[in-house]
Amino acid sequence: MPVISYKVAHIVYLCSFLKIDKMKIEDTLENQFDELGNDHISTSEDTPLRSDAFDLDDAEKIERIRENVREIMLTLGLDLTDDSLKGTPNRVAKMYVNEIFGGLNPSRKPKASTFDNKYKYGEMLVEKNITLYSTCEHHLLPIVGRAHVAYISNGTVVGLSKMNRIVDYYAKRPQVQERLNIQIVRELQKALGTEDVACVIDAKHLCVNSRGIRDIDSSTVTAEYGGKFKEELVRREFLNYLNLDTHF
Repeated sequence: MPVISYKVAHIVYLCSFLKIDKMKIEDTLENQFDELGNDHISTSEDTPLRSDAFDLDDAEKIERIRENVREIMLTLGLDLTDDSLKGTPNRVAKMYVNEIFGGLNPSRKPKASTFDNKYKYGEMLVEKNITLYSTCEHHLLPIVGRAHVAYISNGTVVGLSKMNRIVDYYAKRPQVQERLNIQIVRELQKALGTEDVACVIDAKHLCVNSRGIRDIDSSTVTAEYGGKFKEELVRREFLNYLNLDTHF
């Protein structure tokens, strides 16, 4: 059982044993989950999805989200008869399903076409400065940054644009940056049939930059190294590539 789930179960047991009322139990759990989200802690390498995540088609999801966004806006006191606001619930619903959370749908997963390494290129291949737009799963605020991905071929290569598309696919879902690193690396390892894959991400989190501490200058750097990239010299070579200044 995950550590967080174990702690929650333990809290519920203790509260029940001590006959603490339901409201206090809920307040205790809510405070714990708030703390978890504010500390940007992930509980799983996989995106948490329910077993019925795809029972509804996209049109049904858009309809439900539209109504819920409408209720949120009304609760906030906004006038949805205003020309500027009346289309917002529908726009947000379509954006959630088709764009910023489109990576939740496995049907949108890019096919990583691979090819034989006929020209026998045996050095590291690095695709750097891949533009990354994601969403923090704790506050549903944007994550904006760059991903740098590398691999060493063991006989198979992948189209360059597919590396960008894999980054984009896993970014387009509620995310924790560490998990995003892992998912990108695991997908490329599977496609290429090698452990020798690495990914570094440098990104700004608006949940840090625009709320809470409101530190507009800080960014978060995370990395995942597989196979040969765990060796210091190989890892250093990869990081040196990232320092190359490319202009066009």
